[in-house]
Amino acid sequence: MEALLLLGGNLGDPVDTLARADALLSELTGRVLARSRDHWTEPHGFADDRLFLNRAVLVNTELAPLDLLNRCLSIETQLGRTRTPGPRYTARTIDIDILLIGDLVFTGPALTVPHPRMHEREFALAPAADVAPTWEHPVLRRTVLNLLNDVRQRA
Repeated sequence: MEALLLLGGNLGDPVDTLARADALLSELTGRVLARSRDHWTEPHGFADDRLFLNRAVLVNTELAPLDLLNRCLSIETQLGRTRTPGPRYTARTIDIDILLIGDLVFTGPALTVPHPRMHEREFALAPAADVAPTWEHPVLRRTVLNLLNDVRQRA
């Protein structure tokens, strides 16, 4: 099954961190089928002088959704991500979000697929549109490219 992931980070050396994350994803989650170009964006939900580097990665995985999440969290930890109580949005070395997994709709305490806010975030949709512009959101029934255009029209 194909999964669309979003990588992002703004601490340390984001270019190196995302390259290492990409390699670990290939090793631990499944074959990387495509990766977007790099997108540098302003922080979302908080102020910081450092831009975020965002990249979408399309992987072919046999992992169940929660197993995929746990592998992504493990990669984040390996790359220096620490999660502490406090503000939800903050600077970070790496964040790996699961945007879509096939046409799966999944809701649990630790994971919701499709990502519940992906349709509101240009920083997620622009990289996703690089690799999966015609992928349809299974709840909203809009393609990634349509969702990106919607967000840009609202801005």
